[in-house]
Amino acid sequence: MDELRRALKFRAWHRGTKEADLLIGGFFDRHNAGWNEHELALFAALLTETDVDIMAWAIGTQDVPERYQGPMMEAMQKLDYIAHPE
Repeated sequence: MDELRRALKFRAWHRGTKEADLLIGGFFDRHNAGWNEHELALFAALLTETDVDIMAWAIGTQDVPERYQGPMMEAMQKLDYIAHPE
């Protein structure tokens, strides 16, 4: 894993709450391997947003800002990447 991906992974998995870690970190783990430079930059920008906003966009309780609308957010909104321990 290159340096940028390692840094993004760390930031995605260390958000401050377990729920945000699972949502954002789980999304990164599931999808990052296929991302190009533009998508990596978009995800890095997303990580500057608050967890509350990211989670609200993902679960559909707030409208997604135009800058994040598109395939990445659509994939995040599926929520099929979160492993639920049973």
